[in-house]
Amino acid sequence: MLFCLFFIILRPCLKKRKSIFEVEEGKFLSPKFDENGLIPVTTTDHKSGEVLMHGYMNDEALKNTIEKKEACYWSRSRNALWYKGKTSGFIQKVIDIRIDDDQDALWMTVDIGDGASCHVGYKSCFYRSIPLGVIDNSEEVKLEFKEKEKKFDPEKIYKDQPNPTKL
Repeated sequence: MLFCLFFIILRPCLKKRKSIFEVEEGKFLSPKFDENGLIPVTTTDHKSGEVLMHGYMNDEALKNTIEKKEACYWSRSRNALWYKGKTSGFIQKVIDIRIDDDQDALWMTVDIGDGASCHVGYKSCFYRSIPLGVIDNSEEVKLEFKEKEKKFDPEKIYKDQPNPTKL
C-alpha cells in the first residue's frame, strides 16, 4: 500500500491513451512521451509572443510545472530535472500550457519579467537568423544576430558550472 501511495505522489495524474477520439477530442490530459520518456516544449514570452526556447519535459517535469506554475524541464545534457531560473534567477512563471491535437508536443507561454531564457545571456535562445536565398557555400552560411545585447553575463551567473552545449 505504501508503494502505491508513493507511486501516485510521484506520478502525474495522466489519463491512459485508449482511443484516438479521446486523445484528439477528449477532455483529459494524455500526453505521448517519446521512447526516452520526453515530450518537446516550445516556450514563448506571454507579452511579445517571441519564442524563448525549445526544451523537453518528462512526466515529473510536466507535473512540477503544472503544480508549481514555474517551468521545469528535463535536461538531456545533464540527465536531470532542470528548474529554469534556479541559478540565474530568471524563473519562467507559467501563464498557459497548451498541448497539440495528438498530445505529443507542448506550447508554454511564460512571464520572465525583464529577464532572459538563454544560457548564453540573450533573452531568447533564438537570437540569430539564418539568411534566406541561394547558398553558395554551405560551410560558410553567416548568421545574423537579431538580439544585439545580452541580458546578463553567463560567466558571472553560472561561474564554474559546465556548459550544457555539447559538440
